[in-house]
Amino acid sequence: MSRIQEHIRTDDLKRYALQCGLAGVVVLLLLLVLDAVTQTVLIAALGASAFVAFAVPRSLHSNPRCLIGGYLIGILSGASMSMIDASIMVSSATMGHAVMVLCGAIAISLAMFSMVVTRTEHPPAAALALGLVINEWNVLTLVVVLIGVIALSVVKRMVLPLLMDLI
Repeated sequence: MSRIQEHIRTDDLKRYALQCGLAGVVVLLLLLVLDAVTQTVLIAALGASAFVAFAVPRSLHSNPRCLIGGYLIGILSGASMSMIDASIMVSSATMGHAVMVLCGAIAISLAMFSMVVTRTEHPPAAALALGLVINEWNVLTLVVVLIGVIALSVVKRMVLPLLMDLI
């Protein structure tokens, strides 16, 4: 028997395929609905969240508090630093790139700190905070991302009895 075969039984392969396929279907549906109205770079964090939700469904990081709370914090951190970046760039256009880089780094740090303090840790949401600083966005973008993570959380909750931790 190969090392992979020793590690994964046939029954496990079926479960892995089911859960990974389910994550793919959920992301497909989210992209069909959400991608039409927002930027894919900001939506991409939902792909990482789908991995967490369906590969380790019983993990602390995939519970609704972390999924939704983490995104709320990521949005607040990223949007606030994006606004600061925009206001500084208006007053000092010569330092635009440096200010954006600094605001992006602060957005990540702020999101991480806030998530840890509130026990809503969700790494893809920290990535969203950075994405909001380095990409253009509008309120509709934020609403769409929140709807997407709520939908992901609801679907995961509905099928949780069928899921097992894959890693």
